This record gives sequence, C-alpha cells and structure tokens, in this order.
Amino acid sequence: MNLHEYQAKKLFEDYGIPTPSGKPAESIAEAKQCASDLGGDGWIVKAQVHAGGRGKAGGVKIAKGQEELESIVSSLLGSQLITKQSAPHGQPVNKVLIASLSDIASELYLGLVVDRASRRVAIMASTEGGMDIEEVAATQPEKIISVIVDPIIGLQGHQCRRIGFALGFDNNQRKQLASILQGLYKLFTENDLSLVEINPLIINKDGNLVAIDAKVGIDDNALFRHPQLEELRDTTQEDEKENIARQFDLNYITLDGNIACMVNGAGLAMATMDIIQLHGGKPANFLDVGGGATAERVAEAFKLIVSDKNVEAILVNIFGGIVRCDLIAEGIIQAVKEVGVDVPVVVRLEGTNVNEGKAALAESGLDLLAAEDLSDAAQKAVAAVGGAK
Repeated sequence: MNLHEYQAKKLFEDYGIPTPSGKPAESIAEAKQCASDLGGDGWIVKAQVHAGGRGKAGGVKIAKGQEELESIVSSLLGSQLITKQSAPHGQPVNKVLIASLSDIASELYLGLVVDRASRRVAIMASTEGGMDIEEVAATQPEKIISVIVDPIIGLQGHQCRRIGFALGFDNNQRKQLASILQGLYKLFTENDLSLVEINPLIINKDGNLVAIDAKVGIDDNALFRHPQLEELRDTTQEDEKENIARQFDLNYITLDGNIACMVNGAGLAMATMDIIQLHGGKPANFLDVGGGATAERVAEAFKLIVSDKNVEAILVNIFGGIVRCDLIAEGIIQAVKEVGVDVPVVVRLEGTNVNEGKAALAESGLDLLAAEDLSDAAQKAVAAVGGAK
C-alpha cells in the first residue's frame, strides 16, 4: 500500500525527520487558505498521486502569488496526471499539497528498501538526487551508496558516518544525517514498510538537510498490525478491480492481455501466465483464488474477469489439494450460469476428486473446453482467441 506525500511527511514529522511546512487541499478555497496559513508570496504546488515522475509530467509547479496559485490548483484538481510510473490513462488528482518554498543548494537521494537477497533493510544514498534517480542507478551505479543493516544490532553510527562521508558532508551535516537515518530506520521497522524514499533530500542555503519529498510503501501483509495506516489508503489511486478483489480475499492484478487466468496458488498462477506466453498468448490478469477456494469465491472471481472488456477467453487452472476438484467444478458451473460468461472457458482440473469434477463439467450442458494438462489448456486458450499473435 502506498501513501501520498502529505501522509508520508506526517509520518516523517512523527519520527523527527525535517520537512518543509505544508498542507493538503481538495479545492481552490482550501489551497488559498493553506497558502495564507503558510505565509509568504510563493509556494510549491504538488499533485498528490501514487506515481513518481510528477515533476516532468507537470504535477509539481511553483506558484508566485495567490492568482497564480489559483490557476495552478484549478488545472491540477480533477485532472489525470500521466507520468512514467502511472497507469497508461494516468492517476486522478483529487488533492494537492501546498508547501513552503525551500532554498536549495544541492539535491541528494536517500532511500530504504527491503533487500531480498540479504533479507535485510538496505539504505541507499546518492549525490545525484532529483527526478532521474532510476537513470542514475542504471547508467552510473557507482554513484549509489548502499549499506545493509543487521536486524539484530540495528543501524549503527559508523554506517551513518560512512554514508555521510561518501556524500561529502561536513561534521554538522553528518550529525543531521545520522538523526534522519535513525528516524527513517525506526519508521521503517516499526511500521512494516517495504519502501521509504526521499528524492530529493536537500541541503538548503543554511547548510541543513531537509526532506522536501517523501514516498512511503507499506507491506500489505502487515497492515493488520497497523489499522491506523490502513485508514490512509486511497482507493481512487488503485485499480478498481483490485480493490473489489481485496474484499473477497482474491489476489488480482490487471494485465494488458486478452486471456484471463483463474488459478489457485500464486506459483501455479505465475506458471500459467508463463505457459500462455510460451504458446503465443497474453494473460489479461494474475488471479489467485487461494488454496481454500470456495464456490462463492470462484463466482466472484468470474465476475471480476468478465468485467474486463479486453478478455476474450478464460483459462481456469485448478489443482485440488486442499480443496476438492468436484467442489471447484460446482463453483465454476454456478459462476458461469450466474455471471453469464459469453467467452470461451478452458478448464484444467487436477488433484483430489478430479474425475468427479470433470464429470460434473461434462454433464453441466455448458460450453466448457476441458484440458488434459497445463500445456493443452494454454494451447486451447490461445486458439480460442485466434491463435498466437
């Protein structure tokens, strides 16, 4: 789950990380009031969307005076901001952040992420802060400083100093960095984050470090421990079908193909998508109904699938281990009848009570294509949409 910048900055403040003063606004009137409260005659206006690259996409602008502020806010609110990291149609801008301007001497990058190779938190820093840190990582990886934190002993002072020296900081700035890093690491571990990023972390004209941006990602699997964070979820920034899937404990991700997949088990779902690609097709989604799939959950999964207008065929691939194949077959039959599926449905069942499940499908009177194995299922699904592209 991602947070908006203004939400992330509130967390930063709670952990002692310096940020510029700022307030979110949902209307022009609120924006003007925020600017008045902040004081001054210039402010930065930042579209609040769950996507990076806002600056280059026109989502971050400087307003000089109330008239220019009103014009910028009016153009952003209600728009769809398309960035390199957004959905193709963009992300809706329902809020903007009005923040005080900062005197920037230099821009840096600072981030924490879960390093899967070491299974620890990794701190990354660079003197090349700004909007194109991904390009820096790809073309100049030597400019990225990386430190792995041992979870037993936590972040150590010598690690903070090492990063500070690598960034060319003076003694005062190294002390500030150590305080920021300790706050970020505590924020990261106490809230089960998957990512925290400051891009840019600036040195202002007074030589002090300030986080003028904030990006926070939270591990969805840990949200049950943090109800106060789950309340911050903005579903308008997420795929509508994925939000519906979450309500029924379905793992669903929209893709850009035309063959929908319904599978029980994440590994089997990925293998199913791979073999569809192998035979020249394109999966329309990742959909894991879970090991304990029920007829009701299968019906909800079919509803999700047919709501995608790009779907031209459905491949159901079920391994009956925890759940029996005959029960899944009943769910498929019930779902097809209830939802009114009008695209070809290829079904591959294997496992407990597989013969009973296949018999139920054959006797249902529905136009279901039975498959003997996964390769056969993929070939039939690809053929149903007109063959390999």
